[in-house]
Amino acid sequence: MVTINSIAVIGGGSWATALVKILSESRANGNTTLNSLTWWVRSEEKAEYIRKHKHNPDYISSIEIHPDLVTVSSNLAEVVKEAQVLVIAIPAAFLEASLGTCAKELFKGKAIVSAIKGLVPSTKQIVGDYFIDAYGIDEKRILVISGPCHAEEVANEKLSYLTIAGTGQELARSFAHLLNNFYIRTVVSSDVRGTEYGAVLKNIYAVAAGICHGLGYGDNFQAVLMSNSVREMKRFLRNITDTDRKINHSAYLGDLLVTGYSVHSRNRRFGSMIGNGYTVQAAQLEMKMIAEGYYATKNMHELNEKMQIKMPIMDTVYQIIYEGKSARKAIEKLSEKLV
Repeated sequence: MVTINSIAVIGGGSWATALVKILSESRANGNTTLNSLTWWVRSEEKAEYIRKHKHNPDYISSIEIHPDLVTVSSNLAEVVKEAQVLVIAIPAAFLEASLGTCAKELFKGKAIVSAIKGLVPSTKQIVGDYFIDAYGIDEKRILVISGPCHAEEVANEKLSYLTIAGTGQELARSFAHLLNNFYIRTVVSSDVRGTEYGAVLKNIYAVAAGICHGLGYGDNFQAVLMSNSVREMKRFLRNITDTDRKINHSAYLGDLLVTGYSVHSRNRRFGSMIGNGYTVQAAQLEMKMIAEGYYATKNMHELNEKMQIKMPIMDTVYQIIYEGKSARKAIEKLSEKLV
């Protein structure tokens, strides 16, 4: 086991807030070597609000933040410098802009845990590969945290499962140990790239599920859509990496199902608005939250233009939200290809 003494959570959204809750409780129970937990949020105004009122004003306000367990800061350079492990929970579309204010030298020797479910737009890379290439992080010091798990259920302490993937298995097991409690169970995997790409794809398929729900398609069709989605995911992952994986495991199928069906899924909600006739811009404004599947669809479509993997569901979502094609006509055409 690797001794983890200090962790910083980078990001101010709902998933970052949930991870802060889990890790702060790990400190509180006393059964850990973790003696420093820091939470970076973008503005000092928000940091000060959290210190004073003990909750995130924008996301999952029911989670209480204990100042004796969590240090909240808006100074990114200082937070990165002091932490041994960095849990990155910034939407992929804004990752480069957010971290660009911080010298890359400060990341040297750090372990990176990606809690991001998207591709870096400029490079079309999953976050782990991006940190290896752009920041020189050792591959064995890259972890990916995946579901099936919604932040809202973490807030309510409903039993949830997390997958921690890493080629450095000792580090993965040590980090997973910090997350375990009475409502969180963890599974450790070595399939880093498959887990991360799977998390990107499931958001796209959840947008598709939402579009179909908004159009009035029923549970019978949704079941066919999800079963075809998992096959499409399997086909892509088999082409991207030849790891021997079980696609029906929680990190792949489980995460896909919860994102495709749950009322907490912002990607499904975004898609449902599109199916109901909202424009993309109107849906984004009304949600006031980021649906990673919107950005992932464009980035994965551009990546697949080179790879040419058969992905009709992803292509249909791209046609609807980026090319302005009729959602009803596009889904009708897709339905003829599903089995």
